[in-house]
Amino acid sequence: MAFKTADLCDAHEDRVRVLDLPLRDYGGRIAFHGPVSTVRALEDNSRVREAVAEPGEGRVLVVDGGGSTRRSMLGDNLAAMAVKNGWAGVLVHGVIRDTDAIGQLALGVKALGTCPRKTDKLGQGLRDVVVDLGGVMIAPGHHLYADEDGVIVSPVPLG
Repeated sequence: MAFKTADLCDAHEDRVRVLDLPLRDYGGRIAFHGPVSTVRALEDNSRVREAVAEPGEGRVLVVDGGGSTRRSMLGDNLAAMAVKNGWAGVLVHGVIRDTDAIGQLALGVKALGTCPRKTDKLGQGLRDVVVDLGGVMIAPGHHLYADEDGVIVSPVPLG
């Protein structure tokens, strides 16, 4: 499906919420969309690894890392695993690393920034819970659309 988030906002302004966060593009795919799966974890990407190891089926993984810039929630190995397993994209409310390698992958990746430090691996965090990113509540099963203009979320697919 070809789309522009600006056009979707115009056509469905009563249904969509715009994510008002200073996200940057890092993946090899700028425009991406799909049903949402979520992870909420602070400075521990164990649940991110768990998620991208499963079949993505065109979903978008939304990672609520609390906006932390101290530890990277996604690196090249997990991003490559996401591609291999059919994820459309990963959005991180936090930071990532290995951006050169991630930029070569056919995966949409948006994050607040970068940090070379890896996360702790303590098995902490929650999967498929409602997350609040910048005042936008995102639930598993919502639909996320992202491109060069930004990110929008809808409770139903848009067409």
